[in-house]
Amino acid sequence: MKRMLSLVLTLTMLLTLAAIAPAAAEQATTYPDGTVSIYCTGQPQFLQMYFDGWLERNRDIAPNVKIEMVQVETQAAGRQKISMDYLAGAYDDMPDAIYSDAVGIVDLASAGLLVDETEYYQAQASLFVDGAANDATIQGKVWGLPDSVRPQLLFYNAAIFEQYGIDPATMSTMEGYLEAGRQLKEKSNSEVYLSYVDPTTYTWRYWGRRGLMPQANARIWDEEGNVVIGSDEGAKLALTFLDTLNTEGLLYKTTMMSPPLYEATDNGQIATFYIGAFWDEFLRANLTATAGQWRAMSAPVFSEVGTAGAPVSNFLCVVNNGTNEYAGLIEKMWYDFHTDNESRKAWVNEMVEIGGAYSNPITLEMLADPFWQETAAFYGDTSFRKAEGDGLNNPSKNMTVTISDAEADTIISAEIEKYVAGEQTMEEAIANMDTELKNRIGQTQIP
Repeated sequence: MKRMLSLVLTLTMLLTLAAIAPAAAEQATTYPDGTVSIYCTGQPQFLQMYFDGWLERNRDIAPNVKIEMVQVETQAAGRQKISMDYLAGAYDDMPDAIYSDAVGIVDLASAGLLVDETEYYQAQASLFVDGAANDATIQGKVWGLPDSVRPQLLFYNAAIFEQYGIDPATMSTMEGYLEAGRQLKEKSNSEVYLSYVDPTTYTWRYWGRRGLMPQANARIWDEEGNVVIGSDEGAKLALTFLDTLNTEGLLYKTTMMSPPLYEATDNGQIATFYIGAFWDEFLRANLTATAGQWRAMSAPVFSEVGTAGAPVSNFLCVVNNGTNEYAGLIEKMWYDFHTDNESRKAWVNEMVEIGGAYSNPITLEMLADPFWQETAAFYGDTSFRKAEGDGLNNPSKNMTVTISDAEADTIISAEIEKYVAGEQTMEEAIANMDTELKNRIGQTQIP
């Protein structure tokens, strides 16, 4: 009898637990009141518009949650603030996530400041374009969820090339790009520049690490992690090409992402931008006088190497801030952004209307939608979206990123800045960065 009573009680307890389990599971997916804080560069207000709408559509799991896209001046500044808050024990001041590139991911992951997304991402990987998470993968672990994969492109003002009788197709190679700059200078009596050069960190960031260096198959480190930038033939090819453009007076000197740059461009003084596809959003938002004149094509290739621009990936990384209470919510927000085609298209249409920032999708199903081939008036009724997709063909391999690259970028950029300021030659800049890297870092660890 006692044994029978015990069995009845046990069965009752199991049935009770089974009855409350769904409620408990449902409760576990309801996120606490508060604010999801995400660090971003660029123009985060536009992403905020998408995610504000997403939260309103998902109040069943986030009834009183807000999102705050916090603009940081640079990704390095965002990483530094996260690290400083962590070291100070100010965990409540740390964000819940950060949009980061490969350099930032290596830096933060090596310090234990990112959440491992391997298991979660691998379950979704088949939905995405090949290699979407490559730059966020370190020794087999995925530390960031891919947000965009954007190629290096060449934006050019078609009206300028027509005015001076220069065929833009000649800019398919670096040699042709250089010759186009020389012709523009000669035919315009030095009033039209091929492109720009920035006196701050942006020259190394965009002309160097993301542009010419990977296209020239350049290296900072060899396979053992030794500094080789001073002797590497690819680095010499990349930086000497930049030096040629600059010393021949083909580059307009001005700061990036600033009114003087846009004014000079609208005045017809700058004919092209060799830069990542993200530059589309800045052109559309800041140029009015030359709207309709712009076109986009794949980046010119070095004939010695033969590959086009290296794609630059950006990732949404969940920050390991101690509680990680919104990690699951951030993952769901990210997933829907890349799989809910209708809401994504509605948001993009809004961005086009207001001149906001957006990028091509990176999931295969979305990319198959004809919407992503549509033309745009800003590009003279040609399709920038198609050009962005085409720019991913024949890509150069991105430079190897190590745990020392954040510090290396600071060292290299400082020498490039002195070069742009006229304080040293490019040969001196290369020699100095090589020496400084060896003295301050020495050998690094290749992942």
